[in-house]
Amino acid sequence: MNNAVAFGAEADITINQGSGSFVVDAGPNHPGKTVEVFYDKPKNFHQHSPILMVIPGAGRNGDTYRDSWVSASEQYSTLILSPAYAEKDFDFAGYHFGGVIENMKFKAKPQIVQFNKRKVFKIDDKDLMFDVSKVPANWIYDDFDHLFDQVKQTLGSAQVQYDVFGHSAGGQIAHRMALFHPYAKANRIVAANAGSYTLPEFDTALPFGLKNSLMSDDTLKHSLRNRLVLFIGELDNADETGGKLLHTPIVNRQGLHRLARGQYFYQQGLQAAERLATPFGWQLEIVPGIGHNYRQMGKAAAQYLYGSK
Repeated sequence: MNNAVAFGAEADITINQGSGSFVVDAGPNHPGKTVEVFYDKPKNFHQHSPILMVIPGAGRNGDTYRDSWVSASEQYSTLILSPAYAEKDFDFAGYHFGGVIENMKFKAKPQIVQFNKRKVFKIDDKDLMFDVSKVPANWIYDDFDHLFDQVKQTLGSAQVQYDVFGHSAGGQIAHRMALFHPYAKANRIVAANAGSYTLPEFDTALPFGLKNSLMSDDTLKHSLRNRLVLFIGELDNADETGGKLLHTPIVNRQGLHRLARGQYFYQQGLQAAERLATPFGWQLEIVPGIGHNYRQMGKAAAQYLYGSK
């Protein structure tokens, strides 16, 4: 493991063949915080090999997410980068919501209640308190561009874009990246099995809508043109017991399970694109026979992204 270097600084990292990790500073707006990046470099890596950011779920377990992609890394000659944002440095708002909101706290503690076959976190919307961050430099979305630039420089890659696969909490980050950071260097952004969404409409307040955000119709047009793929497991439905799901009255308008919420988010994006008369780049892919399983969803995503090449 190397000494930490800053996101966006001159690259001073080492990436060897096979699996490993390196550490980067989280940047000047996050003093004293670091991010460990777990990687896998395939044997047949070359300057035109794809580069994929794999964003972990709520466990922040970049090592095991990376491990689940090693076989695909070799099969498709793809460099895997999985950044692990430690919970002690990046809380729920800083990770799941990417820092778009901050200082989040609950007036009343969320209740863990039984809903169908799963336990969910239930809270009233009025009990969720936070500040809106008006400083995009404090958000994490730009980190992925900086990491890509560092790795590209280190390895002499000829790539000008990278792909993203985020699952569960990582899926929340991925779709919010497509919304709030529409000019990223990312090519395809695969948001898999997210638990909740920020809807592309201005009637609902942050963090589940765009009211009070820095977004406008003009920036939303660019967000809607992004190559965002809603990658939802067919079995991540009312019968799925894996992962944690938030229930509030506002969130539940999206649906009561991840499959319904992903479909609802896609339809809201389609309606927004029609309202704004702008091209719509999003896709909805329902993955058959899979629930809330990042290993199986990762295998399906690898085939979707690189299997036709």
